[in-house]
Amino acid sequence: MTEQAWPAGVATGIGSMPGTDAAETAAIVLGELPEFPYLPELPDRGVGADMLGRTAALLVDLAVEVVPSGYRVAARAGRDHRRGTDLLRWDLDALEDACGRVGTAPRVIKTQVAGPWTLAAGIELARGHRVLTDPGATRDFATSLVEGLTAHVRELAARTGAQVVVQFDEPTLPAVLAGALSTPSGYGTVRSVPEPEARDLLATVVAAAERVTGQRVVLHCCGPRPPVGLLRATGAGALAIDATQLEGAPGTLLDQFGEAWDAGTVFLLGLVPAEEPEDRPSLHDVASPALRLVDRLGFGRSTLGERSVPTPTCGLARASHDWMRRALALTRDLGKAFVEPPEGW
Repeated sequence: MTEQAWPAGVATGIGSMPGTDAAETAAIVLGELPEFPYLPELPDRGVGADMLGRTAALLVDLAVEVVPSGYRVAARAGRDHRRGTDLLRWDLDALEDACGRVGTAPRVIKTQVAGPWTLAAGIELARGHRVLTDPGATRDFATSLVEGLTAHVRELAARTGAQVVVQFDEPTLPAVLAGALSTPSGYGTVRSVPEPEARDLLATVVAAAERVTGQRVVLHCCGPRPPVGLLRATGAGALAIDATQLEGAPGTLLDQFGEAWDAGTVFLLGLVPAEEPEDRPSLHDVASPALRLVDRLGFGRSTLGERSVPTPTCGLARASHDWMRRALALTRDLGKAFVEPPEGW
């Protein structure tokens, strides 16, 4: 398995951030998470800045446009597609400028894109059906994504001087597997995708991203019951999950966690609330789900320092600016605490 580029005791974020100021946000991310920063996403800017529009901007020889129901394949790149491309370029400019002001390049930086199943589920074909309903189109989108991602990774590395880690976001994967996505009429559901088919396509893009970066690839699925076994079977070296939703998880899922950890998989554990809770949590409060998880699985707590990276539970797009800063600081402190636990833990 590919070695990880980041050192023990670091923390990172999922990707999305509040607001619309790319320069300010890049500076905050580099300041709060200097050892494992990421290219921020700012969906508050609207069309082209959300996860699907941002990823569609990377596609090669495929374009999208906005229709009342969302994104749809377009015959050629128009205003909507160009907006996504421009926003991504401005984000890269802002990050490069922020790195220049800091004066030292980060050792590693993460970038996030929609995974192939979430992309195919969220974009429509010309007749209104999801790309997901056409296996050939789904493969074409995955191929185009890999080609565009390769260019994006190389540009990000050139601009920052950092090693790049790719994170594929697959929030829709559980619904894809369950056949829970609606048809255009709303009266039916799209066929479920068999697990081997889902695994094989993910394995293809994971392998491609690993080849271009030379780093572990992260698969992110923040649902309450992520398909850990399937995600691990893709060859991804790191899995990002919301660890606060694992209370009461069935033994089969916990077995999958244990097997993955035992095999050397790194877990990005979502632990810090993505939105401000009524009572601000202490460091121990946010660490508790991770401590209970390793205890229940029978691992030593040193596993958290060796093979996990704390994150917020999901993106911070809906957080206030005050909580966003607090959440990133808590996440950073949590990474250090996993390596050197405070007295009484």
